[in-house]
Amino acid sequence: MGGLAVAVHLGQPRATGDVNLAVRSDSDRERVVAALLGGGFTLHGRFQHSLNFLHAQGEPVQLALDPGFDEAIDRADSFPLAGIPIRIVRRDDLIALKERAAADPRRRKSKALRDRSDVEMLRGDVPDPDEGW
Repeated sequence: MGGLAVAVHLGQPRATGDVNLAVRSDSDRERVVAALLGGGFTLHGRFQHSLNFLHAQGEPVQLALDPGFDEAIDRADSFPLAGIPIRIVRRDDLIALKERAAADPRRRKSKALRDRSDVEMLRGDVPDPDEGW
């Protein structure tokens, strides 16, 4: 969850296996699905709080529709990307969302560890490029 948002807030690249997007939980799911299908995405899964898609080039995209994200979505900041403003969750909200995800007992341990690591980096524990092993 949120690998691209972490990269934006840290100002450095971060590997991520998919793209995570979120829309308010009161959004019309069928309109959202239709819009993404019309944009060349393929629907790969429907879950209580998310929809999973594949981009035409194969990249996975997870779209969250979770009531726990709504307030963070409303507070999201705008960042320019190739001249187009995009909204990205604020750092403090991202930390809270990652802490929530890491605390979920159903979450895979490796993902929970990644979330905890992201939280520490967002709080300032960023590696020095000159530090050794």
